[in-house]
Parts: sequence; C-alpha cells; structure tokens
Amino acid sequence: MAARYESARQWRCPIAKQQELRINSAIRAREVRLIDTNGDQLGIMTLADARGMAESRGLDLVEVAGEASPPVCRIMDFYKFRYEQRKKNQESKRKASATSVKEVKIRSRTEEHDIDFKTGHILRFLAKGHRVKISVFFKGREITRPALGRKTLDTMLESIKEHATPEGTPRMEGRHMSVIVVPNKK
Repeated sequence: MAARYESARQWRCPIAKQQELRINSAIRAREVRLIDTNGDQLGIMTLADARGMAESRGLDLVEVAGEASPPVCRIMDFYKFRYEQRKKNQESKRKASATSVKEVKIRSRTEEHDIDFKTGHILRFLAKGHRVKISVFFKGREITRPALGRKTLDTMLESIKEHATPEGTPRMEGRHMSVIVVPNKK
C-alpha cells in the first residue's frame, strides 16, 4: 500500500486538494512529529525513519499539519481515510439539502376551496420537514387593500397552527406579503 502515489495531487483527490495533504515521498521536511495509527504520539524523528515505519506496516505516511514546526505526520491507510472523508461529505450534503424552503403562492382574493387545496400542499411539505414560505401576491389595484391579503394569510396560518409556527410576522416585500413557517417539534 505504501508509496502508491508520490503525492495526493497526482490522482486528483478532492480531499487532498482542499487540505493540501502530502503523502509518502512528497513530504519535504527533515524531521517530523509522528502519530501512530491509533493516535499515540511516537515523537520527533527523521523523515526516513518515519517512512520506514509506515512502509513496514504497509501504510502511508500523511502530512496532516504542514505548518507546524516540525510538521505533523500520521501513519494511516490514506485510501481508507479518503473514502471515509468522502462518505462524511456526502452525508453532510444529504442532511443539508433535507431542509429546504418550499414556497406556496396565493392571491389576496383566492376562494376558500383553493386555500384548502394549498393548505394541503403546505401540510405535505411540513410533514417532510421543509420550511414553507407562504406568499400572498397582489395584482393591479389589489395592492391598495393589503388588509385582504393579510386576512387570507391569517386564515391559512390559523388552519396550520397545529402543524407549524410562523417565523416572525407577515411582511410586505414589493407586491408580495409573505411569512415563513417551520414544522412544530414533536
């Protein structure tokens, strides 16, 4: 396993690119502080001795803190480390994208049946854990009567109050009056 590649950049590792990790013969320091596979510090030693220890175990020597004096190197299976880092990145992306903001738009003069229909959409989004932005938009001269839009918005908020709580109060943004609701914690 040791010395498969001279540096992590040779095979275009995204993790190594982010952290600029050097492995095996790409390390340029004379002395390094060596850390074992289980996290124990083995002390400061020459680079040749550290490489020899890594090769004898069939593992890689990876520079984890190049700015330190002397640089800190760790004995590890770099490919296993890279795999675990990719899995962590994928998991964090999956969790981050799980809570997005969905938007439901209605008009200030929307009929009751249509409001009930849109409320069903909102409840479905909330059940999936999404935040929902409820927007009432005004066309033409409707903007002169924002109280109608506020009444419609209050009706919707009243019908979903068991499932969601609003973040703040409804506010005007141009021709839209909107509020964001978040699911209640169970």
